[in-house]
Amino acid sequence: MFLLFVVLTLSVPQQPREVVEAYEVCQKFQTLMAEDLDFNRAFEATFTKSPLRRREIAIAEGEFGNIDTAQVNDALLIDAFKSRMQILYLMMPLMSPDTRRDEAVFFPPRIKAIFERKPPKRPSRFRAFSLQLRRDAAYLRAHLERLAKDRPDVAERIRKFKEEMLATKLEPPADVVKPLTAYSRGRVLGLDEPYYQIGEYAVVREGNEMRIIGIRFFTRLF
Repeated sequence: MFLLFVVLTLSVPQQPREVVEAYEVCQKFQTLMAEDLDFNRAFEATFTKSPLRRREIAIAEGEFGNIDTAQVNDALLIDAFKSRMQILYLMMPLMSPDTRRDEAVFFPPRIKAIFERKPPKRPSRFRAFSLQLRRDAAYLRAHLERLAKDRPDVAERIRKFKEEMLATKLEPPADVVKPLTAYSRGRVLGLDEPYYQIGEYAVVREGNEMRIIGIRFFTRLF
């Protein structure tokens, strides 16, 4: 029996340590987001620390139209991207209102204006745009908190949304996960640079850490 156990144990492939860590960093992102829907905090804890990669993520995922991003500095691009992602997460608990009356309450004109906001066409206007997105995110959070305080059904929507994020467990499969190349999201990685696709997350090694470089599960609104 002992020999059979050893044989069976040896036949099960072992995931490389970096694969296990890749799954862990994705799970950490979901856990942090489920606490308070704070994208900035989760981003800083789990995403790439490379300023160049952060800039390229913002350009690839921020959907800033045809603006000449070469004339916009890193901080503004990254901040605008994080604000847009924050807006997206805060909007999710309000999706699919039960009635038209609920829709009007969930998405009054000022909130709709946030989702309809377009990026500027001139780089010189991007700073104002980025600052406005930050204000939009703060206003949307306050709106969501007011609704949750006044309406138990909204509080329940938020609770369920957070609960679902926590319930989505990311664990390595039985088969060994191998790295991919030719990452297709902008210029975040070179064609030959390896990364792991962990569900909806793309993850790379940076020094001694595994770091997220992209999330692709939301239907984009912008």
